[in-house]
Amino acid sequence: MNIRRHLRNEPQAHSSALNDILFILLLFFLIISTLANPNVIKLTIPKAKSDTKAKQTVVVSINDKQQFFVATRMVPVDSLQEAITAAISKSQDAEPTVVINADKQATADDIVAVMRAAHELNVRTVLAVENKK
Repeated sequence: MNIRRHLRNEPQAHSSALNDILFILLLFFLIISTLANPNVIKLTIPKAKSDTKAKQTVVVSINDKQQFFVATRMVPVDSLQEAITAAISKSQDAEPTVVINADKQATADDIVAVMRAAHELNVRTVLAVENKK
């Protein structure tokens, strides 16, 4: 009679290499997602000494050719208010904010036109500038 137990090696899967690969992929996707910017309109933004952050409900961009873009869609000046209203209704924010990205070559009249349209909708506006370092 054999009383001894049979010691068998149970198969084991080593996942340490898999963990390393998954960690590297996670870091890669986190870095790439922070670099992705939905605003694809190239602008040269003026510089500022202090940094202010605002939640970007609606982004209105003005390029150097005085063309207006709500998000990435080009909009004529006379239908700017309707486009901002449509963008605000899509976001459904409690306190909507219009962020103005204006090129250095954009005139004050263009910036004021966006501010006037937002003021008529009772929406807060913020002018985006780069932080000087």
